[in-house]
Amino acid sequence: MERRLAAVLAADMAGYSRLMEADEQGTLARLRTHRIELMDPCIAKHHGRIIKSTGDGLLAEFPSVVDAVACSHEIQTRMKRRNADVACEARIEFRIGINLGDIIFQDDDIFGDGVNIAARIEPLAEVGGVCVTSAVRDQVADRLELGFDDLGEKQLKNISRPVRVYRVEIDGDADAGAGAGADQPKREVKAATKPTVAVLPFANMSGDPEQEFFVDGLTEDILTELARHHELFVISRNSSFVYKGQSVNIREVAQKLGAQYLVEGSVRKAGDRVRVTVQLIDTATDAHIWAERYDRRLDDIFELQDEVTSAIVATLPGRVEAAQRDRIARKAPSNMAAYELVLAAKVLHHRSTREDNAKAEQLAARAIALDPDYAHAHAWRGCVIGQAWVYSWGEDRDALWDECVREVEIALSLDDNDADVHRILAAIKVGSNDLAQARHHQERALALNPNYDLVVVQQGELFTWLGQPLEGIEWIRKAMRLNPHHPERFWSHLGKAHFAAKQYAEAIEAFMHVSVKDQFQHAFIAAAYGWLGDATAAEAHLMKMKALDPAFTWETLAETLHYARPEDTEHLREGLAKAGLS
Repeated sequence: MERRLAAVLAADMAGYSRLMEADEQGTLARLRTHRIELMDPCIAKHHGRIIKSTGDGLLAEFPSVVDAVACSHEIQTRMKRRNADVACEARIEFRIGINLGDIIFQDDDIFGDGVNIAARIEPLAEVGGVCVTSAVRDQVADRLELGFDDLGEKQLKNISRPVRVYRVEIDGDADAGAGAGADQPKREVKAATKPTVAVLPFANMSGDPEQEFFVDGLTEDILTELARHHELFVISRNSSFVYKGQSVNIREVAQKLGAQYLVEGSVRKAGDRVRVTVQLIDTATDAHIWAERYDRRLDDIFELQDEVTSAIVATLPGRVEAAQRDRIARKAPSNMAAYELVLAAKVLHHRSTREDNAKAEQLAARAIALDPDYAHAHAWRGCVIGQAWVYSWGEDRDALWDECVREVEIALSLDDNDADVHRILAAIKVGSNDLAQARHHQERALALNPNYDLVVVQQGELFTWLGQPLEGIEWIRKAMRLNPHHPERFWSHLGKAHFAAKQYAEAIEAFMHVSVKDQFQHAFIAAAYGWLGDATAAEAHLMKMKALDPAFTWETLAETLHYARPEDTEHLREGLAKAGLS
């Protein structure tokens, strides 16, 4: 038995029973994700040790009370960010209590009044808040730039003496002012204004009341899935369903809901078939930006609902983004807000030229200056810098790589629930040949937004690198079905997957959909013709490859490969040798 002075942190999940009753499996999965990705690493980073875990909470010990309070503040601040786009009733939130006292250590457990007091003051904290005893507050008040509210003396259960309790101030501005001098004015932060979308209840045109559950379910599923896209602000169901069964004036509804875009649709059942129509309307002009019709057999109504929902939510965000691009094309960059700057940066990034990449990086950096807490801006600046690293568009590739990783890690700390952040982080891990971590972030992105075509296609790309090209082909084809307006580069991913699967004719056919091919794509085509024994066609693509990059060598290409299996790398090298590359 050992006795010493230590800081004890007690954390408990608020509303655990209610959330478990509503969705047991989902709640456990989300709680486990928060533990793995945030709480456990944060405690370790601050030199703490988890003593015990319960279903909905934990007890941790810290040698330093400063570390304990700093850890609790970081956990609660980051949890607020993780919950920013989660419905209030579905949020996982914690209360935390911290005490400094004499602790008994025995058999990997801790005992004593010091532990009991931490556990007793934890329920006094607000949801998402932290309460500490006066012993803690006195130790850290002058050592951490945090505010403390005196809650007075509290009589705690089974504790004979009253204990003075303080609330730690935790707000969204805690990080924004960090490091600023007392005489320096705070930098004005202009949060990104995202396009707002409202989904009106779809109309049941069948005259069959029994179809109402399908129609409402389809609308609710579309709302839920659209909300996964962090670059859209989606009006809640409670607001939009007010208009169920009503004939509406588009502009009036848009004004009341504050929506730039409206989604409306209808469902018509005839025999064993169902027709779903959907349209996207720009409320400022009443223009129909996009419309689609889905005709399906009514074999399994729930499968049909999932299929139509996936098709709609995979296409619609891209149509909104295209409409936004048309608007910002008429604006000078100096007049753009953070969201618009990121959108303009994306357009330039996808052109994949050195000049456009440099402009994209400048726009993303300006977006961050306008809104330092805009996770998407940090993620996309990392992506743009990553492209410069891939193509060696800079004198110091190591510095580019470090900056790329730094930006995406900032994005992750700001928003762990953004699928794009995890998608880009997965791509970075592929770039460093850390395929295990790439798979972790890729699967996280897929869980966060399973109908996001860029995430789905990257799943296929990752399977190709992992030596499972047939699975890769399936995922890439799925991404193409999800978004018929997909970027041309999807064909390049498909071509590489077919090549790895030794389906050379299919690989060549896929690459031919790319209107302007780079030297690396010509290399894959040449290798495919090499394996097919077509020396003339192989030589033609080698010549195009050399014209684009006269210094091209096998080593140049090898640097861009991330195959887990050496035989896949050798397969490409041998194909190029057959094509005539020395």
